[in-house]
Amino acid sequence: MHFDTAAADKLGTEGKTPMFMAVDGRYAGIIAVADVVKESSSKAIAALHAMGIEVAMITGDSARTAEAIARQVGIDRVLAEVLPQDKAAEVRKLQSEGRIVAMVGDGINDAPALAQSDVGIAIGSGTDVAMESADVVLMRSDLMDVPTAIKLSKSVIRNIRQNLFWAFGYNVLGIPVAAGLLFAFGGPLLNPIIAAAAMSMSSLSVLTNALRLKRFKPFD
Repeated sequence: MHFDTAAADKLGTEGKTPMFMAVDGRYAGIIAVADVVKESSSKAIAALHAMGIEVAMITGDSARTAEAIARQVGIDRVLAEVLPQDKAAEVRKLQSEGRIVAMVGDGINDAPALAQSDVGIAIGSGTDVAMESADVVLMRSDLMDVPTAIKLSKSVIRNIRQNLFWAFGYNVLGIPVAAGLLFAFGGPLLNPIIAAAAMSMSSLSVLTNALRLKRFKPFD
């Protein structure tokens, strides 16, 4: 049986998966299937690059097809022809290189890799198993939500650190004064009304700073 390997290679370089057809055991032709690359995919990867994040793709497709897709959308690293049960092992390999890995997936086969990764991100339209295995579930099937989720998480952590800093500062200054530090050096005792007001101001500043997150703008 003679296969048209040249045509198959050409289809592979176009990001398509070739499939050979046979009739009565004899080669009859070749057809190709391909996943349509979403318009937001390139934008999402560009946004991740702008954040200094390297993007890798783990797929069971042939290396030729995977590399063609990677070129289209700007993916940095391709791990192709990976069996479903081996995806978690590929994540472990990346982690063994000292990398912090965030895995994005939506299928049953992605669940072990989502659980193995440092941060598992499941697509909201994916399977229940994937969502149960992930740390973060995106409500939409839009890859732009991935950089948005990372950006939001960084903003939240930064806000928490700021609040801890101001709360710690208030207490470092306020507790000794409330305990009579000024009085020990000939100063006045702290009036309970002023102490209550200072405590309220501490809580108000933390709350006001946290409310700044309402101005968070996701990636377009």
